[in-house]
Amino acid sequence: MKLFWKAILGLSGLLAGLFAIYYYNLDMKLMHRVVIPLLNKHYDSRKIEHEI
Repeated sequence: MKLFWKAILGLSGLLAGLFAIYYYNLDMKLMHRVVIPLLNKHYDSRKIEHEI
């Protein structure tokens, strides 16, 4: 029975964490502050093959 309550408590904590990420839009904040600057740095440094 202890294992059952630990599993329920763990899943509740996981659900609360996922809800916080969704509610505060933390995934897009991470993308905006970390991933997009890295991608911009990569694509700005490469040589342009074809100009439009």
